[in-house]
Amino acid sequence: MELDMEEAAVGSPGMEAKTGMAAETAGDSPPNVEKVIKVEKECANGTGSMSGPPSPEQTWRGVPIEDIHRGLPLFQLEHMGAVSPSSLHRVMHKHPIRESIEVPPRPFKGAGKWDSDHVRLPCATESKYPRENADGGTTIGSRWEMIERALLQPIASSEQLQDAILSYNTTYKGKWNFRALHQLLEEELDESETKVFFEDLLPRIIRLALRLPDIVQASLPLLKQHTNSTITLTQQQISCLLANAFLCTYPRRNTLKPKSEYSTFPDINFNRLYQSSGAAVLEKLKCIMHYFRRVCPTERDGSNVPTGCVTFLRRSIEPDQTTIWNEVTKPLGDVPLHVNAAGTIEDQGVGLLQVDFANKYLGGGVLGHGCVQEEIRFVICPELLVSKLFTESLRPTEALMVLGAERYSNYTGYAGTFTWSGNHEDLTPRDSSRRRQTAIVAIDALQFAHARHQYWEDLVERELNKAHSGFMHALSSEPPGVATGNWGCGAFGGDARLKSLLQLMVCATLRRPLAYYTFGNVRLRDELHEMWQLFRSQGTTVRQLWTVLLRFDDSLRTNPSSSSQPAPNPNLYDYIREELKKKTPPSSSGSTPKPNKKLISASNEQSPDLFSSLDDSTCSPSALLLSDDEEANAMMMAASLEATPSVESSLAVAGAGAGAAASVAAAAVTVAVAAAGGGSPPKAAGAKMRQLSLLDMLDSHYDQGQASKRPRPSHSGATGQGPVKSRKENEDDGEATAC
Repeated sequence: MELDMEEAAVGSPGMEAKTGMAAETAGDSPPNVEKVIKVEKECANGTGSMSGPPSPEQTWRGVPIEDIHRGLPLFQLEHMGAVSPSSLHRVMHKHPIRESIEVPPRPFKGAGKWDSDHVRLPCATESKYPRENADGGTTIGSRWEMIERALLQPIASSEQLQDAILSYNTTYKGKWNFRALHQLLEEELDESETKVFFEDLLPRIIRLALRLPDIVQASLPLLKQHTNSTITLTQQQISCLLANAFLCTYPRRNTLKPKSEYSTFPDINFNRLYQSSGAAVLEKLKCIMHYFRRVCPTERDGSNVPTGCVTFLRRSIEPDQTTIWNEVTKPLGDVPLHVNAAGTIEDQGVGLLQVDFANKYLGGGVLGHGCVQEEIRFVICPELLVSKLFTESLRPTEALMVLGAERYSNYTGYAGTFTWSGNHEDLTPRDSSRRRQTAIVAIDALQFAHARHQYWEDLVERELNKAHSGFMHALSSEPPGVATGNWGCGAFGGDARLKSLLQLMVCATLRRPLAYYTFGNVRLRDELHEMWQLFRSQGTTVRQLWTVLLRFDDSLRTNPSSSSQPAPNPNLYDYIREELKKKTPPSSSGSTPKPNKKLISASNEQSPDLFSSLDDSTCSPSALLLSDDEEANAMMMAASLEATPSVESSLAVAGAGAGAAASVAAAAVTVAVAAAGGGSPPKAAGAKMRQLSLLDMLDSHYDQGQASKRPRPSHSGATGQGPVKSRKENEDDGEATAC
């Protein structure tokens, strides 16, 4: 099976070009990053002008890309200060670095910790596992010794590799079947490439993995929820940690049951990727194997070992400290906007803060079937994968920023057409702390079963606060611009018109230029540019747009047909144009959030391969329950209660098997009606009252630690596919208790 050379644009023939396991891959090197500006100027026929009609060849609108860089050379503006160890910044290498740039920084030596605040490394002395004796009994022994014994045996086939991994994951014998790995090594690659893997690459991966006690010599903290904390690792340390993930050595990370220790963390062992199926899974494996070929030293030569560093910063904002959007008076038209229908964030967003359209569990379905924006970024820049080891799932006002991740692979296609297309030489310069000056921020969007729900005031506020958490900075100098696109759209059901405006509002608030890539959507490019021009001409502020968005939500609630109106989404931009023509001052009645009001954490959904999709044609309350989080369930349940004419019918919904979320939502309706003096509230006012009461009740419910996971409803009658399972229920049952 050969690559389509025209599609891949790679001049390397045969299987060596496909897998990257030969001595050198002849993929095209990217142009110097300075050429990005030149290319975009050429697309604009050299005009670089905001005025006058664009030429047919021009792919962008707004200001030229130079303005997004504030007219400065690329990489002159910093994303983050220099590495400095502190109680909130764990530096895993000796600081300052005294080695030459050709040598990896030496690891920091510290006390190893085996507790719930640190990564449980497989090489720790406390890492134990039951071992079968010859007489049929079992003893508890060192897990690391078992791993070493299994991996140091000759491994000449994918079946032997699977058996070796299962020997220290005995709970999953008969449950794990590495079909994707078998298919890649036995069917996809030719005999010579398979031989290269087992005789050269796999031994290199194993040697690197077993050096874990020497390369990581201090405890690695977990980046937990509600904390602002930072970790800096060397690229060598990251490669060693990922080699262990490749070999599935991490204890207690194979089950994600609700009460398991790591149920709120992403998966890290690669077993689920090996068990997945589909062409994109094989291509992701090729990306990962190519990465290991690039970074794993040979038995006699370590010159290819990367010598840089990568910083992971978790930013957490207290809900009562979030922005009051009704008070932001920054003009939207002051944001330099470059909106482009061509290019990608990672290619054209060099030097900018690049947005990862993340899952709240970092990486989403990268170790499964998923292969969209986040998953692709994680496999072409595999150092991002290590964030899954120590980053707890993101809360509504949290984000993860990564500075220094290197890109190793080129690719073509998207989702089912994704294809690894050769080696990528990352020419991005390093900063004074040896980090590539590539900044990526992971922010997770909400998923909506029905388009109308995303215009709710509190859900719009949640998305604004999430983007604000990701885009904010602590620099005294001007920050770089933001490179983003249709965040949370596509499978998550977001309206790109709305999401583009929300990100524009955040950039206006933080005074950051915005480069927006529409991924081929020419209509959205032109519409967003027209809205920006309208904001400039009208002097529209963030506060004014916020107020118009609330009016749009109210108009949908009072529209008799809107409660059952399916996709496509209503045209928000047409509504905004009409409202701005009226030039009415923003109303503050009933729309100003209280400064101390806590934001409800309507949580993000996993990628489709982690959660079963629901049929949008089923408009029952249970069909709206898409999240593992109780408070998100209740918010979506509230959408179905808006049109409920009486408390009795609401309680009937709760009693129909919708679970704890329905009970909470129904109770909120009772509170709202009681506050109104009994009876059925007016349609629009009652809906708003029910919503606010629900939010207040859920805040109290969560703060008291009473939120519990509800059982997944069965939709077999609606979809014919049996019960819908959550991410955790889809995992194999069981993990050895002695690990």
